[in-house]
Amino acid sequence: MRTVLIGLDGATFSILDPLMEEGVMPFLRRLVARGTRAELLSTPNPLTPPAWTSLATGRTPGNHGIFDFLKPYETEEGIFLKLLSSRDVQCDTLWTLASRYGKRVILLNFPLTNPPPAISGFVVPGFVSYRHLRRATYPPGFYQRLQALLGLNTRDLALDLDYEKKGIQGLPPTEYAEWIRFHIRRESLWGTLLRHLMTQEAWDLAAVVFDGPDKLQHLAWRFLDPQCFPAQPSPWEQEIRTLCLEYFRQLDALLATLCALAGPEARIFVASDHGFGPTWDIFYLNVWLQQHGYLAWGAAGAPCDEEEGLLAMRMRTQYELFDWQHTVAYALTPSSNGVYIRVAQRPGQAGIAPEAYAAFRQRLIAELLAFTDPASGEPVVKRVLTREEAFAGRYMHEAPDLTLVLRDHGFISILNADAPLKRRREPKGMHRPEGILIAAGPGIPQGAVVPPLAIVDLFPALLYSLDLAIPADIDAQFPQALFEPAWLRAAPPRVSDAALPLSSSPEASTVLSDEEEAAMVARLKALGYLE
Repeated sequence: MRTVLIGLDGATFSILDPLMEEGVMPFLRRLVARGTRAELLSTPNPLTPPAWTSLATGRTPGNHGIFDFLKPYETEEGIFLKLLSSRDVQCDTLWTLASRYGKRVILLNFPLTNPPPAISGFVVPGFVSYRHLRRATYPPGFYQRLQALLGLNTRDLALDLDYEKKGIQGLPPTEYAEWIRFHIRRESLWGTLLRHLMTQEAWDLAAVVFDGPDKLQHLAWRFLDPQCFPAQPSPWEQEIRTLCLEYFRQLDALLATLCALAGPEARIFVASDHGFGPTWDIFYLNVWLQQHGYLAWGAAGAPCDEEEGLLAMRMRTQYELFDWQHTVAYALTPSSNGVYIRVAQRPGQAGIAPEAYAAFRQRLIAELLAFTDPASGEPVVKRVLTREEAFAGRYMHEAPDLTLVLRDHGFISILNADAPLKRRREPKGMHRPEGILIAAGPGIPQGAVVPPLAIVDLFPALLYSLDLAIPADIDAQFPQALFEPAWLRAAPPRVSDAALPLSSSPEASTVLSDEEEAAMVARLKALGYLE
């Protein structure tokens, strides 16, 4: 059966429900009424790369190998970071499986799809700069068709470093409006491209990510959350809220058009990789580690003010921040919310002795949980997950040793400061585990609300919707609650043998150049996932 997967990056029912009730998103409200909804619980660290990869593979991060945007590795000179790409996804995806078994696929704006997989269909990856968009599209030559359709507007499909940098580091009031309008235009372009391919090409699976919800909620949470928006807003605050609502109004119209194009016999799945909520804290984790004697700052680790978003500090490479000879525990990226523990592999090497690892890690957990806000006495760290708890699997050894869940689900800061905890001047939006799922179409109950599902569980549902067998070795459970019992009795899910080894999967068509990697790292820093 034709299947449409619409990703709304960072979408949360805490924002969408009021928008549906207020008439801003009437189509989405109708889609919920004629379908089934559930919270979609993200990966243990609710972050874009591991979460979308779990949805696309049916495997947890410990078994697909993606934990962050980058992967650390250690040499004699220190700790370095490698940018992750599609080649680092260590198993089959929905798109490669669908292509292998004869399905035609449209794949637009998904993370970790660059270099593009050589699927049966069309790929325009997410997180690609305009300069590299031509070689990132698939099949070869498709970019010329893209240009003919969208003209110079193809530039807006790519991540614009200047816009994203401003959005994360802070905009003056005069630039908020244009920044939001830019994201309205960008979603419209993705919609135009998807409509074109859906009407001009044969397809079985059409998948797209609209990432504007994540972008708007990071910067403009206080304009979207009714609990944060002032009762008596200034004219400027009201203007920005009105523009935010216009973004969601246009997004709703776009969803209506795409679902109408798919037709009544198609199944529709609207999902997010994680949810969102407000964050007030800045927890300088490496400052805390330094104060406890586990970390020493390097020459580049001078204190700075996170709220000022100094570009010079953000552009420093992580390994320059620390004195590696005197550092045994450290945080390398804000997005990982993770602590890495260095274990000495030979006498004289920096790190703790292997036999001391378990006791050291347990002491570190206890000390983190005991850290409290001096102003309120409230614990700052809600939970500390070991890699065995959070990321069990074949690639567990590549995950952080510890993953923190903060009291307000914020990202940690890896930078230096004069105190380990500070309060933001105004709330920012930050990731939460509770994402969304809305499903509608043949065989899906109408008006149903089902218990929360794990994000991996959508993978077998999508395979079933495409009439494909479900690999026996995935980490997901088939979500029976999404389908009518009579439908499942008439067409029960089929289970296949374990998925083929990765070497049997279609090869990606290109590799990332050093220049592309450098540009991507710069964009991640601009987006706030690196510092």
